[in-house]
Amino acid sequence: QVQLVESGGGLVQAGGSLRLSCLASGRTFNRYIVGWFRRAPGKEREFVSGIGWSAGTTYYAEFVKGRFTISRDNAKNTVYLQMNSLGPEDTAVYYCGATLRVPVPQTYREYDYWGQGTQVTVSS
Repeated sequence: QVQLVESGGGLVQAGGSLRLSCLASGRTFNRYIVGWFRRAPGKEREFVSGIGWSAGTTYYAEFVKGRFTISRDNAKNTVYLQMNSLGPEDTAVYYCGATLRVPVPQTYREYDYWGQGTQVTVSS
């Protein structure tokens, strides 16, 4: 079993940056695919980015390509999401999820473990 804790959210002005972290418990974390999702008010949870076991495989939603970068440090049981050039449309609660399904799933139903989420608010 895996427990996930997100951190790094906050309030930032448009054009700014944030780095989110997803810290996992469990000795087998390096076997898990990790995805970042977000849910804006009144919208469904949507895929943002995902990363494979060894970080050699990454996926991004079209609306974050070139702005967000996902990475992982298995020695620290942590996956990061570096978010640059943020805009008000990026305002949402960001969640990380973990799954053993391969390749990197892009639908939230395919993830088995979730963190509690971290709020990101971008002011214009």
